[in-house]
Amino acid sequence: MTKKAELLDQAAMNRALTRIAHEIIERNEGIDECILVGIKTRGAFLAKRLAQKINIIEKKEIRSGELDISLYRDDLSIKTSNGEAFVQQVDITYDVTNQKVILVDDVLYTGRTVRAAMDAVMDIGRPSQIQLAVLVDRGHRELPIRADFVGKNIPTASHERIEVTMVEVDDQDLVAIYD
Repeated sequence: MTKKAELLDQAAMNRALTRIAHEIIERNEGIDECILVGIKTRGAFLAKRLAQKINIIEKKEIRSGELDISLYRDDLSIKTSNGEAFVQQVDITYDVTNQKVILVDDVLYTGRTVRAAMDAVMDIGRPSQIQLAVLVDRGHRELPIRADFVGKNIPTASHERIEVTMVEVDDQDLVAIYD
């Protein structure tokens, strides 16, 4: 694949996350009933960054956790012995019942990852709301899912690819589009 353009550098990514943090606080009138849940891998790192920004703004910590939904996906066929899919790893130490769960992911594309994450959250409790924060919304939805908080809308062709790299795993912060 050929890099077509760099869309967000480190500074732009930081600004987008700062804006999303403020929007989360404003929409939820604080963070008392909120739990940030990052979808592994890059969504989990984005959730940690959002939590740090929210902590600075609100002067208190927001509850957070992580979810690995790879085995919840409807486009994978790995199942348990009784034929049901399962979450590979859940690191949410809080009761999500009657809480506002804010799923965090890097790129929103077809909506299948988000649907799998919602299924995983519903299996561990009954939140009052599930909201979605994404760094990039690239369009091309296959399911009726939309993000509540978006860092950047980047309309793409279906053959293009958006790649998010992060310091935590890739040694740099960058969002690029590939052809």
